[in-house]
Amino acid sequence: MALHILITNDDGYQAPGLRALAEALTEVGRVVVVAPDRERSGGGHAITAHKPLRVDPVDIGPGIEGYRVNGSPADCVKLGIDALLERAPDLVFSGINAGANLGTDILYSGTVSGAVEGAIYGVPSAALSLVRGEEGEPENYSEAAAFAVRLARLLMERGLPEGILLNVNVPAPRAEGPGNGVRITRLGVRRYRDVFHRRTDPRGKAYYWLAGRAVDLDQGPDTDASAVREGYISVTPIHFDLTHHEMIQTLKGWDWSFLLSPA
Repeated sequence: MALHILITNDDGYQAPGLRALAEALTEVGRVVVVAPDRERSGGGHAITAHKPLRVDPVDIGPGIEGYRVNGSPADCVKLGIDALLERAPDLVFSGINAGANLGTDILYSGTVSGAVEGAIYGVPSAALSLVRGEEGEPENYSEAAAFAVRLARLLMERGLPEGILLNVNVPAPRAEGPGNGVRITRLGVRRYRDVFHRRTDPRGKAYYWLAGRAVDLDQGPDTDASAVREGYISVTPIHFDLTHHEMIQTLKGWDWSFLLSPA
């Protein structure tokens, strides 16, 4: 039986990173793209519950079945698995995102959420992002796409535990040649300075533009941000179980009875 790969992203179905990923993965199996009809960056794990989802066939490239959806990456994966594919995919890949998804930024990322949705369905899944190079440099997805092909083969050989997905960040291509290799990492902590730019509209009213400069507070050598900064492809295993299991026992030791008493 041929390998089935479902691809989504949050940059929209016309994004060059998605096309590069889809074209590369035709080397290892049947590729179906179900992607948003426009950019959905920063949307996290949103789903569409109060309006209908529209699906239109689109041309992604030779040998690729493509659909655009007026929804989020999570919507796209749900639709792909539950409505568009005749059977569950063997892999779900999300990306290749234009820009890194590092540290706590993954909580906002539509790219990562597409892969999370695949993991929720029990499908081995990965989110792939390309770190941006210097300003003005064109984005080159070839190295990231080639890595995705190798990763797909490895995942089919090894699999992933249920509920686990991989968050992959590929450094920007370097003029001196390939990067330093792969580093298995943990998520760092990323915050932003000068987050909001205050501006004034033509009527004199203030508005705010979300921007800011990323600051990695955790500089540990085993973090994802440190890895890509040093020229390594970062591969971080993450999971959607946000329970802090050790804290359960601590909370059981607290006295909760007064919370149940009348004020």
